[in-house]
Order: sequence, then C-alpha cells, then structure tokens
Amino acid sequence: MTLVFSGICSHGPGITGRADLAPPELRDPFYAAYRKMGDAIRATGAEALIVIAAEHFANFFMNNMPAYAIGMADQYEGPIEDPDWLRIPRQQVRGDADLSRRLIAEVQQTVDVAYAEEWKFDHGIMVPLHFLDPANALTIIPANINCQGPPLTPLHRAFAFGRALRRAADAVPQRIALVGTGGISHWPCTPDSGRINEAWDRDFLDRWASADEARLTAYTDAETYADGGQGGYEIRTFIAAAAAAGGKGIVDFYAPIPIFSTGCVVGRSEIV
Repeated sequence: MTLVFSGICSHGPGITGRADLAPPELRDPFYAAYRKMGDAIRATGAEALIVIAAEHFANFFMNNMPAYAIGMADQYEGPIEDPDWLRIPRQQVRGDADLSRRLIAEVQQTVDVAYAEEWKFDHGIMVPLHFLDPANALTIIPANINCQGPPLTPLHRAFAFGRALRRAADAVPQRIALVGTGGISHWPCTPDSGRINEAWDRDFLDRWASADEARLTAYTDAETYADGGQGGYEIRTFIAAAAAAGGKGIVDFYAPIPIFSTGCVVGRSEIV
C-alpha cells in the first residue's frame, strides 16, 4: 500500500490571523499538535500530500459547483486572501500534474470528480500547509468537497470519495499522505461567529475515532446546521479521511477556541 498517513485538522483564518489574541494555554498546545502531525507525515517518507478541504467560493461558485474536485497542476498559488490579514505570505506551492492525473483516473472508476488545472489556495489549504509543510517540501494534491453551496453531497458519498482516494493512492508508486481539513462546529460570517458547540464536536470526534461508517454518516444536514452551524458541513472532509484510512482514529488535540471561531482538532487514523 502507498497511503502512508491519514489525519484530520481544523482550519480557519483566525488560526493564523488572530494568533496573538488566543489564550496561550490553548493556542500553544494546538500549534504543537499541528506541527507534530507535520513531523509524523515527514517520518513516513511521504512524497505527496493530498489535502481534502472545503473551498470557500475562491475558485468555485454557484455557477459551477462540483461536488468533488481534484487539482491537476504542477504549481499552485496561495493564499488568495490578503497575506497580511491571514499572516501567511503568498507563495508558490508545488504540485504534480502527472500524479494528479493518475489519481483522478483511478478515482473516476467509482466517483465522478471534476479536475482543475488552475487553483488558487485559500485559508482552507494554506493554514494546514503553514503548519504541516512550512518548508514547501511536499508535492501537494488539493481535493475539494463542496461544503458551501446546497445541495451538498450526501455523507455516504463523501465516505465513498475517501475510499476512492485510498484506492487511487494505493495504485501509484509514490508514498502518499492525506489530511482532511475543516472546522467542526462553527458559524462563520454570521452574528454567531465564535460560537462553538463543544458537546457536538466531541460526539462527532467519537464517531470519527470509531471509524464506523454508519455512525459517521448518520447526520442529516438539518441536524448538522442546527448543532454545528453551516461550517459544520465540513465534517465531510473528516469523513472522507476516515474512509481513506480504514482504521480507528486518535484525537491528539481538541479544544474550543472562540477567537479562532471553530472547534480546533488534530487527529490521525490507523491505516488498514
């Protein structure tokens, strides 16, 4: 097998942009867990990192909203946001169009996926890369699940997408790492921004750690919206990562950090 790592991590612009406003007793262990995940990815000898994220209308909008998309370029640029606001410098990120093409072709055997030869990364990818690959040493394969514009892909299809990515990773000779990144509960761009439902987050993480497909995919979007906010739809990225790994998960860090506007998590799964 060539999938050598699978994990999950939160993203949000405040994680880097409002770092100085966060309580150090929460921020510092979160950052440490994030960087430790980067160390773990490098320790596997991974050559490429698939980042399953939720794109925030930076490249795809309601006039063209694929349920799933994978980047197919030799180079990407990010962040698309103001670098001073996000506190991440704009940079070129290395891709591999040929590797992407082979992964896409295999995923398409079971899941219809769009592909993009141009892709500007927003905070959903750049925040994780800031911690996981600060030296820009890995080849990055961006993958997007539409978590923004309803109708959203059903959760069981997000699970199937993760399985297809696993099969694709195992079909190439490169050593592939994978992370799913999103928020857990959060209400971005609303009067409730900063609200976090810790009980709902912990229940979801328990389901994620169990790697039980039925439990992970039992939510309705109405339930998620009520309990986790519209940002909670991003659990799809975590579900896909769990499906790709196949084994039980370990939560290395979780805490609600309101100034970051999301439940903040770092976790990893056993590859089976």
